[in-house]
Amino acid sequence: MRLGEPARLQAGINITPLVDVVLVLLIIFMVMAPQMRTGPEVTLPNTAKPTEQGDERGKIMVTIDEKGGLWIDDREIAPELFGEGLRAAVGTETDPKVVVKADSRLSIGDVRRAMIAIEDAGFQGVGLIAKRPGEKKAGGD
Repeated sequence: MRLGEPARLQAGINITPLVDVVLVLLIIFMVMAPQMRTGPEVTLPNTAKPTEQGDERGKIMVTIDEKGGLWIDDREIAPELFGEGLRAAVGTETDPKVVVKADSRLSIGDVRRAMIAIEDAGFQGVGLIAKRPGEKKAGGD
């Protein structure tokens, strides 16, 4: 470039700001994903030392509310359609896991009946969700 000549424009794309924004959004979604589970509010029973709950992928959440109503993920379902609803909730998942979240005011018999219905629908190994003593309600748990 000589003195008095107009400067040529360089047409280049700077992707650094784009990568920064994408990474920030990725972190936000990773933090918020566990709280996005929907379903009815239930009071979870306390336990002395529950193990980690693991990730949420491939899990079918069965919730039993304080009145004994059955929910699959965020849909209430009639007891006579429970098995069909579970099989429909599997979708294309190859190794589905069923996790039960029940209100602490229910009797163990109510929870056991739901677990038997899950087993009768063809699912093996049901997980139970509990909370640590002193843990506050968060995200519908």
